[in-house]
Amino acid sequence: MRKLWIYTVSLLCFQQSFAQDTAIYKGMTVNLDEVIVEAKRIGFDVNSFIKRVEDDTTFYRAFKNLHLLGYTADNDIRIYNKSNAVQASLKSETQQSMQGRCRSMKVLDQQVTGDFFDKKGDYNYYTAELYGNLFFTKGTVCADATGEEPESAKGSMARHKAQLKKLIFNPGKPVRGVPIVGGKVAIFDPEVMRLYNFAISSQDYLGVTCYVFSAKARPDLNSIDRGDVVVNELITYFNKDNFEIVGRKYSLSYKTMMFDFDVKMDVQMTKQQGLLIPALVTYDGTWDVPFKKRETAKFIAKFHSFTAN
Repeated sequence: MRKLWIYTVSLLCFQQSFAQDTAIYKGMTVNLDEVIVEAKRIGFDVNSFIKRVEDDTTFYRAFKNLHLLGYTADNDIRIYNKSNAVQASLKSETQQSMQGRCRSMKVLDQQVTGDFFDKKGDYNYYTAELYGNLFFTKGTVCADATGEEPESAKGSMARHKAQLKKLIFNPGKPVRGVPIVGGKVAIFDPEVMRLYNFAISSQDYLGVTCYVFSAKARPDLNSIDRGDVVVNELITYFNKDNFEIVGRKYSLSYKTMMFDFDVKMDVQMTKQQGLLIPALVTYDGTWDVPFKKRETAKFIAKFHSFTAN
């Protein structure tokens, strides 16, 4: 009887502990570490926090904010061949200047290897072209007060680039117009969330104490469900004091008969002139898209020496 009593009490304690270490949000089970469990007891609202994560657009907004400040950038882009050797590269230092809401950029230093550019000076590689579209400015470009700029290019290629930017820099949100993949990245959709393990924890990141929200593809998925996963992992670090994003790490991959990609990114943020801005962006990815050769590339973008308008 004594052993039975001990077993019963232990089981009840285990069940109570398990219940306290999880939360439910829209049918999603979220694992909580002991720090979050304690914070919950003294008023931390788990559901409100997850809702904030779900609705957050500041990460994508931060890249638009680069259109509103002057800065110096260190750019390092490398394209690799099938033997994993560097086939082409660009390493440069650029400086963006602001005049009102208009920005222009000059190259302070640049080294190029391989066939990074063609004879006309255009990019030979899709990844390089995307990087240039994101972080380089030709001539003078003007934006509105939010950093939005008119689309200078029209047609399917420009549309694909815009969709690709949303896919890469707004992970976890559906991307309209992207066949097959567009809805599979919406990790808060009921049909998609079942593929993931979610968790909230407390960690220090870049010297800042953060709430960390993570979504990771479940390791026990069958082959059919595994084939629906696009976001392998998404980890976002929020400053505990103001809930601003301090950093984000994520991995995206997908494969079909028509195309495939496998991308890993790490973005560290900074606050400048009251705006959330990327300070460091690292990319490691491979793409195989229609009408293009497979590209494997890595890049590092560092932004610093910010100046107000």
